[in-house]
Amino acid sequence: MALETLISSILLWFGLYSILSLSLNIEYGYGGIPNFGKALAVLVGAFTTGAIVNRLLIAVYSVEGRTITQASGFMKSTVDQIIASNPAYGIALLLFSLAVAAVFGAVIGALYILPSAKLESDYLAITLLAIAEIMFMVAYYDTKLVGGYYGAPVPNVLAFVPGEYREWAFVALILFFALLTYLFLERTLNSPYGRVLRAMREDPTALQFSGKDVMWLRIKTLAFSSAIASMVGVLYSYYAGNVVGIVNLFARVNWTFFPFLMVLLGGMANNRGVLAGVFSFVVIWRLIDGYKHQIMGLFNLPFDVNWLQYIIFGVLMIAILYYKPEGILREKPIETPPIKELRAKKSKQSEKA
Repeated sequence: MALETLISSILLWFGLYSILSLSLNIEYGYGGIPNFGKALAVLVGAFTTGAIVNRLLIAVYSVEGRTITQASGFMKSTVDQIIASNPAYGIALLLFSLAVAAVFGAVIGALYILPSAKLESDYLAITLLAIAEIMFMVAYYDTKLVGGYYGAPVPNVLAFVPGEYREWAFVALILFFALLTYLFLERTLNSPYGRVLRAMREDPTALQFSGKDVMWLRIKTLAFSSAIASMVGVLYSYYAGNVVGIVNLFARVNWTFFPFLMVLLGGMANNRGVLAGVFSFVVIWRLIDGYKHQIMGLFNLPFDVNWLQYIIFGVLMIAILYYKPEGILREKPIETPPIKELRAKKSKQSEKA
């Protein structure tokens, strides 16, 4: 693998997984909600792009086709030509898709938690996983929704960028949204909302006795985090040029279990730690994937090299949970302005003494 391709791949997946893992950190790291159905939020973003935005564009340009896959292909050709001569159209289409995905993501996230909002721990995790898997099976095998296993082509929102620079343009775009997500969540979670999420994680019964509605808090949290995670489905669909990149048999691994490993590796309830965990994971993952044939020849592995990454990540997960459960960066208390003022006064007093 060429070095330039390797670097762009690492940065691209770092941006995508940063958004997804930061949204998971809201649920699991801060709120203690083990959402093993995280892939559903990504799927909603893909649905928005391939099923909703595509159909709107097909209707606007009066495109005909026997299937959503065929009609989307004809529509893509038309829209790409327009975007190539009018960059504002492509950016507007991307922002519109992200906004619609956020709305649908919030609604689906709120509805998604309702059947299991009163469950605890393992029961909640398995129920959320089961709901997500059912939705995935429907999406994959019903070709009328979004093309199913055939997929549905989507417009190239960066068609105005020359072909040799398009990969890096997508990388820059995704990293930009990852940075916005990080800055937004840093402010949001270092607030009373972040403190009440931690209280729910530590002792939901005590929080309920203090007058907080735990079920309503869970619903709001899933809606909020799912709205953020749905952006990943939109961004990756436009990057791949087809929603089939989202609707695949390994969705639960790539979009649920990998983010859990990243959050645990970096440190729960610590956004900087999560970013460190994402970067560490992505570098290892892309290096193994890029040089798997060389690794196969060097070590003469007795099994298919494609399973090597799953073995390494499984061992890594066990090692983290056993030896360093706090992750790379330990969770820190939320510092409110009064706490900062008190700490500043104490430091001044100690200096005078």
